[in-house]
Amino acid sequence: MSILNKLSCTSALAAIALTGFAAAPAAAQEASVFFMLPNSTTIRFERTDAPLYVAAMKARVPEVTVTVQNGEGDPERQQRLVEDALTQGADLIVYTSSDANLSAGALKAAEEAGVPVLLYEHDAIGGKAEAHVLFNARAVGQAQGKRAAELIEGMPDGTIRIARVKGNQGEYGTTQYELGQNEYLQPLMDSGRVEVVCEDFTPNWDPVEAQAFAENCLTRTGGQVDMFLGMNDGTTGGSVAALISQGYKKGEVVVTGGQDATIEALQFVVQGWQDNTIFKDLRVMAEAAADLSVNILNGENLSGEWINDTVNNDFMDVPAAFLPVENVTIANVSAVVDAGLYSWEQICDGAADATICQENM
Repeated sequence: MSILNKLSCTSALAAIALTGFAAAPAAAQEASVFFMLPNSTTIRFERTDAPLYVAAMKARVPEVTVTVQNGEGDPERQQRLVEDALTQGADLIVYTSSDANLSAGALKAAEEAGVPVLLYEHDAIGGKAEAHVLFNARAVGQAQGKRAAELIEGMPDGTIRIARVKGNQGEYGTTQYELGQNEYLQPLMDSGRVEVVCEDFTPNWDPVEAQAFAENCLTRTGGQVDMFLGMNDGTTGGSVAALISQGYKKGEVVVTGGQDATIEALQFVVQGWQDNTIFKDLRVMAEAAADLSVNILNGENLSGEWINDTVNNDFMDVPAAFLPVENVTIANVSAVVDAGLYSWEQICDGAADATICQENM
């Protein structure tokens, strides 16, 4: 069992989760739910998603047991965890795949055991799932691409050389982020305004891998890179780390394409190292996942409040709850404070001399 289950959620998170929910029907009251996290490299899952989901489920179903476990980026380990959960009498698997392309075995095991699966954020290819809760991945890519195009428009005339630091290869999200980004970048590439000088996927979204790629790109191009375009805060953070390690100054190379609004990314934004991050309100995601979990446990129709589309996972069209996203730059970083995600003191740690911090501290 993960240590996350032994940690109590903060009062703020609990207060969010405890407001305004009716008691769940009896079928879910003593259910055993296993929340399978994908890895530890994307820090939001252990730090935020898991505590929020646990609190949201406890608010709806006080007697529920939620066990949080982490696949640590290893799909074989994650499948073993799923199989162990089934042996322990799981009533529901909430599943964030370690590798979408290698999830079929875990999904098949759950189906054969008659245990429903709710997909959470990451897709899982080749098996049955009751529903999928995720942020609108295409909209994330579109926001990232639009912001990159705006920044490029403000750069000097001539060819802008960019490096693309992609996510985990083959994932639904990675594919959709790239498609969304390309809606804005492809015309610039076709016109010659943008040249992609380096690009690669980042295994398991590992920031260390992203940093190694960025360092190699800077070396291979002799530093002739104007922009690093990532897909989440881990990949952009890797680019920032590479620039710092090689002695670059803030703003010398633009780093954009963040996602998740981690505290580290927001600190980079106010410090001037990173241009943006996509804010995905994980409190809303916890509410959606918890509501749908209760629906599934009780054999109810999925909530029309949340289900608004489908995702095809090469096995079926999975009913999907696409959640909204918001692009955050220095101009509207206050949005995450207003949402209660972080305080100005947290965001401005290490950047107290920044104008925005002086105005808000």
